[in-house]
Amino acid sequence: MTGDGSAARRRPGRPGEATGAREAILAAARRRFLARGYDAVTLRSVAEEAGVDTALVSYYFGSKRGLFGAAMALVTNPVEVIAELLRGDPATLGPRALGTMVAAWDSSESGPALLAMLRGTAVDPSAAALVREVMEREVIGRIADRIGGPHARARAMAFCTQIAGIIVTRYQLRMEPIASMTAEEVVRHFTPSVRAALQGPVRRRPARPQDL
Repeated sequence: MTGDGSAARRRPGRPGEATGAREAILAAARRRFLARGYDAVTLRSVAEEAGVDTALVSYYFGSKRGLFGAAMALVTNPVEVIAELLRGDPATLGPRALGTMVAAWDSSESGPALLAMLRGTAVDPSAAALVREVMEREVIGRIADRIGGPHARARAMAFCTQIAGIIVTRYQLRMEPIASMTAEEVVRHFTPSVRAALQGPVRRRPARPQDL
């Protein structure tokens, strides 16, 4: 028994940082995500490649969504953000998503990593395939399940297309006037379009002879 009290101060069950386990997990996860795509990767497979126990991966990252964001060096993980947004009222999803998206991309802490990932998809086919798979499964699919109704997946895709267009024109191409808008202006100007995308096309009643 030692007298320095270090064992007493150590949190029970917490692995030592000196082992480098977290860094090994992240390196293995990034390799597997880029090589195999999102669906094929499991916490167990990452743990095996990193040479650690699966429980340690869960300890550090919680879920595959969390591991993906960390492996891609994202301070703000879009997949987890969407999961949180979908817990709210679907009727307000459009403006809430816009506000959250602009805050994340405007941030000097999270914006650069998000932009780097976006640019990476343009030059790295593996990165593009990975992001596409994540978007289809974790974003578009989850939004479609949440909003329900006719053509839910097409409406979810239309919504994501609107958001993607705003991201590309504001942050990658820096087109005016959207590049210089405040966050509040972006939300105000584009809420109608993203809300319309989620609602889908409005069915028009056929004109009656007396209306012609």
